[in-house]
Amino acid sequence: MSETAVLDKIIKNVRVVRPHQDVIELLDLGIKDGKFAQIAPNISADTGKEVFDGKNLLGFPGVVDAHMHIGIYQPLDKDAVTETKAAAMGGVTTSLNYIRTGQYYLNKGGSYRDFFPEVLALSAGNFFVDYSYHIAPIASQHIDEIPLLFEEHGVSSFKIFMFYGGYGLHGLSDQQNLFLMINKEERYDFAHFEFIMRGLTRLMEKHPEARDTISLSLHCEVAEILNAYTKIVENDYTLSGLHAYSAARPPHSEGLAICIASYLAHETNCANINLLHLSSRKAMEAALTMQTAFPHINFRREVTIGHLLLDVDTPNTIWAKVNPPIRPRADVEYLWQAVLNNQVDWIVSDHACCSAEQKRSAKDSDNIWLAKSGFGGTEYLLSGVFSEGSKRGMFYNHMAKLLSWNPSRRFGLLEKGDIAIGYDADLVLLDPNETFVVRAAESESQQGYTPFEGVELTGRVKSTFLRGNLIYNNGQVLGSPTGRYLKRA
Repeated sequence: MSETAVLDKIIKNVRVVRPHQDVIELLDLGIKDGKFAQIAPNISADTGKEVFDGKNLLGFPGVVDAHMHIGIYQPLDKDAVTETKAAAMGGVTTSLNYIRTGQYYLNKGGSYRDFFPEVLALSAGNFFVDYSYHIAPIASQHIDEIPLLFEEHGVSSFKIFMFYGGYGLHGLSDQQNLFLMINKEERYDFAHFEFIMRGLTRLMEKHPEARDTISLSLHCEVAEILNAYTKIVENDYTLSGLHAYSAARPPHSEGLAICIASYLAHETNCANINLLHLSSRKAMEAALTMQTAFPHINFRREVTIGHLLLDVDTPNTIWAKVNPPIRPRADVEYLWQAVLNNQVDWIVSDHACCSAEQKRSAKDSDNIWLAKSGFGGTEYLLSGVFSEGSKRGMFYNHMAKLLSWNPSRRFGLLEKGDIAIGYDADLVLLDPNETFVVRAAESESQQGYTPFEGVELTGRVKSTFLRGNLIYNNGQVLGSPTGRYLKRA
């Protein structure tokens, strides 16, 4: 090592992909104290304590997976270890997780003043990537706790599950207050959603400096439509599997919920609205219509890699059950067109590791109605977007915008999302020419299966760096968990 070494690490020979630059340049990346400190061609190896050869691979900003569920189906501390190993192998360096009180997760109700510190304690030392949380105000008392969550814990993003008031996580239910662990006189309904929005508007008024990064995310489906159609479809023996599940949670339920949510945002002046995992043409059209109707609301539109890679004819039927459902191929292609038209703001995994034993009913393993909802997929997020996007002429910098820049800006992660001086040195090296077939057996996830089994993807993650530290390389997750909790206030 030279006495002139001033950089902790130099990653040489990287074809750098940046969200706002069309040109892909061959550059070296100098890293100091976990940040990009020098970006230039041919940085002298003598100036670095350590040198890593990027081998002319594509270098993307670390992926910000803005929609994950760590700890939903298994203990949070254990889930964090295995599922963020999977994230690292897919080039994800920041994991944003939705969490709430009620059944699943910690299986507790009550105050977030008590609940959230326990979440943070279970998280500490168990994430291989940096992480933060979005929180769902379930009980009325949680609305009063929004300022506390923001000011003490740096939580700036919140969530509403619109169908929860009258429909179960996995299907029909008349036990929702027990499921949500709220008092029997409380209602998780449109009025509650309105009051959440008013609470967020007050928070934005109190903290105008954070107005652009305080936001509300919504899972948009209407319980009454789901209840009615599920009863109809369950008695229609011409439909089965994913075809049946899609019909039971029809796209117009998404569209209707989007319209209701958007009007409430207008009514309450809740400025920043994220419409999550849009799965269908009707959902996307409703979202675009609402953007036109209410131009003063800053809408963001999200789609998942599952809804972009799978359709109702996928052979992995039970494994692909998710909310909202996997849709017919025509909807998939419409979503891709929306991506290419710059009508989608970010792409996520909606990763929710559900083991095979939990996913399928032991009594009737092929029954779609008895299967649990959700599956993992964070490890295929970048490769999936790269593979299918490249086929459709998607530019690399556009991929970087949707997978890194846009979610980092919306959610207040201002040191993430780009390969630029002063930013966290989060980097993914990807071989654009390597083709592989998805096999669950090769994943670090504890799920044990994947609905993407057998899918061929082109574009494989070779190395992942978190704040300059190599955490994944050539098939191996390295070291121990070094992910940090990211306060966003």
